[in-house]
This record gives sequence, C-alpha cells and structure tokens, in this order.
Amino acid sequence: MTYNPKLLDKAKRHPEKQKNPDQPSGKKPDWLRVPAPQGKIYAETLEIVRKGNLTTVCEEAGCPNMGECWRHKHAAFMILGEVCTRACAFCNVATGKPDAVDKMEPLRIGVAVKQMGLEHVVVTAVDRDDLKDGGADHFAKTIEAIRMKSPETTIEVLPGDFKGNYDDIDHVTRAKPDVFNHNIETVPRLYPTIRPGARYFRSMNLLKRVKDVDQGMFTKSGMMVGLGESMEEVLQVMDDLRAADVDFITIGQYMQPTPKHAPVMTWWTPDEFKEFEKKAYAKGFLMVSASPLTRSSHHAGDDFRKLQAAREKKVNSQK
Repeated sequence: MTYNPKLLDKAKRHPEKQKNPDQPSGKKPDWLRVPAPQGKIYAETLEIVRKGNLTTVCEEAGCPNMGECWRHKHAAFMILGEVCTRACAFCNVATGKPDAVDKMEPLRIGVAVKQMGLEHVVVTAVDRDDLKDGGADHFAKTIEAIRMKSPETTIEVLPGDFKGNYDDIDHVTRAKPDVFNHNIETVPRLYPTIRPGARYFRSMNLLKRVKDVDQGMFTKSGMMVGLGESMEEVLQVMDDLRAADVDFITIGQYMQPTPKHAPVMTWWTPDEFKEFEKKAYAKGFLMVSASPLTRSSHHAGDDFRKLQAAREKKVNSQK
C-alpha cells in the first residue's frame, strides 16, 4: 500500500515484466489488512522526506507498514537513486538505467536523520551493477554523514551483494555501521526465477565476510515466505545463516505488488510464523522477527536494542 504517485505507472516502472501474464494472488487473509497512512506525524515525516528530496524504500517498495512506521517518524532511506539495475520477480522498485550518483545525498540524509530525531536509522539502496564499486563508497559516505550530523543515532545498512566483491564489502564494513543487514530473500531453489541477478551462496559469503572483517558487528538477514518454499527449505536457510554466524533473522509474508510480479503461492498463517520464530531461536539466533507483516526495517530500532541486550545476556552467561 502506498500513496506515491510514482508507483501508479506500473508499465514504466517494470517494463521487463509487461510480457508476463497476469497472475493474481487472490484475496489477502484478514491478518494482513493494515490501516491507510494518516495523521499529523505521518504528514511531518512525509514533508521532511519531500523537502530533503530523499527516497525511501517504504514508498518505492510499497511497504504495508509505512503508515505505522511514519507515524513514529521511522523511515528507511534508499540511496543511489530509485531505479534498480536488477529485476527481481518479487520487487516493486523501478528497474532500468539509473541516473548519475547524487554526491550530496549522504549529507541530505544526515540532515534528515537529525531533523527527525531518529535513534536508529536504516539505509538501503537499489542494486547499482553499473557502478564499479556497486555503490560501496556512497554507503560509507552516508554512514559518515549521519555520524557527523546525528552522532547518537545507531545505523543499520541494507546493501545489495556488490557482486561478491570483498573490497566493496570490506569498505562498507569498515565504515562501522552498527548492523550490517543483507537479505537472503528466498530459498536457493527459487533463485533462478525469483532473484535471477543474484546468487544464494554469494549472499551467504557476503554475510560471513562481514564477520571475518569485524567479528563484533551485528549481522542480519531477512527472507520472504509464500513463493512456493517448503518448511524444510526455510529451516535449511536458517542453518546456512547460522553457519555464516548471522545474529538476527527476519521472516515475513510475501505480498504480490502487481499481477505481473511473482504470485503468492502460500499464505502462511500467524501460527506458522510463531513456529518459524521458535525454530530460529532454537538454532541459535540472538534475535528473531517472524510474522506476516515483518519486513527488514520494521521496528528496526526496537529490535536493535533487543539484539544488544541478547548479546549482553549471552556474554554474561558465558563468564
């Protein structure tokens, strides 16, 4: 759900999907219904985003939690433009040829974070396979700008895979975000159709590399369910993430943005999400967020504080 007029022209946003036959996913279950965005604080957040000429993944990806998050002045900023060089079957972000990198964007984000008084901020990006470093330096500069303008704010980054380039991964890691998040998205069997531009083990290696460079950095990854995966496949992804020493996993229900996107194959129930949560904690994750409406940046600030507390508890128990 979104009120961004840029999202209305689906053919322009997703030219590569227009040849796809319509694949309606049917009526959403009642537990996925959310109220429309509204309220004074929501409007204030929108004004800051507009005046700063900033892009949010909340709008671009059509996040169902946008109204709730913006009412609390929580927003996930999307850097490096609003056009992605990849065309994942699940994603509502526009695809095509991106514009040149805006060198003033990091500073504008730093200013917006200070204006909004954010305790925790999420910075994500479109994939920029057209750039030599995949946008790694822009991520580092954005972290630096936020630290300069709002030094008390904790920072979570959510980049793409940088095509597996360790120099680029290391550059972002050494900029010292508080959380390095990279979404695995789905099970390996579905990568060729759902994430054709990505590679499952490339993403796993990225998450492991972050820990190799900075063992103390929190790592996080998220996935969607409802694309045709089985419970056993989801559990295997959990095992692979734990083998990469990932601290935090998020699991949410996939919702089809348009009939041209991949259809929903399964509506997992709230009870099944509770089972995901139980099994993930049993496998050793410090933090788990699993519910139909869970998204990577949803409640990210509260979850970060819980993550810190969980690590402290674990360290104290080992003394």
